[in-house]
Amino acid sequence: MNPDDVERLIEAGLEDADATVSRARGKHDDDHLAATVVSPAFEGLPLVQQHQLVYDALDEHMTTDIHALELSTYTPEEYDERS
Repeated sequence: MNPDDVERLIEAGLEDADATVSRARGKHDDDHLAATVVSPAFEGLPLVQQHQLVYDALDEHMTTDIHALELSTYTPEEYDERS
């Protein structure tokens, strides 16, 4: 699956999300991706639930088009702090 398509799905499915998706390092096939997702929807949620929100936004693509997704999730404040 094209990283741009994955970005669009995540951003459409998550409140005010900003997603950056690329091919996972060292992987040369289309179904191993890496994503950084920033959204206020993650506020107060444990990491597992943050990731679940992203998986929910990707819906069936997680089982049909994406084999692996290396995922980093942040609230806007967390993302600003790491920069």
